[in-house]
Amino acid sequence: MELRAYMEDRAAKVDAALEAWLPEAERPPAALHAAMRHLVFPGGKRLRPILACAGAEALGAPSDRAMPMAIAVELVHIYSLVHDDLPCMDDDDERRGRPTVHVVYGEATAVLAGDGLLASAFECLTRAPGYEAEQLLGAVGDLSHAAGSLQLVGGQVDDLSIGERLPGADEVEGIHLRKTAALMTAAVVGGARLGGGGHDDLERLREFGLRLGVAFQIADDLLDRDDDEPCSSVRVLGEDGARARAAELIAEAEARLAPYGAAAEPLRALARFSIGRDR
Repeated sequence: MELRAYMEDRAAKVDAALEAWLPEAERPPAALHAAMRHLVFPGGKRLRPILACAGAEALGAPSDRAMPMAIAVELVHIYSLVHDDLPCMDDDDERRGRPTVHVVYGEATAVLAGDGLLASAFECLTRAPGYEAEQLLGAVGDLSHAAGSLQLVGGQVDDLSIGERLPGADEVEGIHLRKTAALMTAAVVGGARLGGGGHDDLERLREFGLRLGVAFQIADDLLDRDDDEPCSSVRVLGEDGARARAAELIAEAEARLAPYGAAAEPLRALARFSIGRDR
């Protein structure tokens, strides 16, 4: 398959769905809604929502079936970026070549914009028509767990606590599992769930997503290897060791897709892309 064309097509669908879902920037309170949209448009590669689409497709469902999860997981991801950029966190003034939300709208509005994005994500999932209640509740459970204190938020706390000390390889991978892999896993599993996946399907794709997510973060560490980042696989494994670990994880992830044949080719291609990209 031609991955670039696939990603562009799915990203365009996600963009249209996000545009239709989010309040317009001019809708009162306008400053809040403009701040909420600041990092959503223009977006990045939309990898997490595309993974949700591919999760549904692996089970033979159309990508549109995963769209409520695609929107929700992207909104949670962007909420996390808005909050990560705050001065009390990573204190970043720029993201994707643009000033961060707190730089443009102020810290208080940035915090509230993140809160608004998080709430909007779960509203989108719970209000989606045409699904069984069990499917939506399962997707809400997957996403809320991934975003909570045992996963994304807890991983961020542990990342911030490292400071200048040298962590162990297991500690770094544990943080990667929670900060990065949990949300990617929720995307794949949620898309599959809305696409009609059964228990065995969801467990296989959960194992796929966890490995993909850690490998993706290792690839980020390799791209940022010249930065002074304490929680880095390169710092604890070395450059060659980090590349080997990422390749091992992707091989394990792809093995979980064997039962799905050609239908899972988008997931396989996205897995390879995750460690081969230049940003």
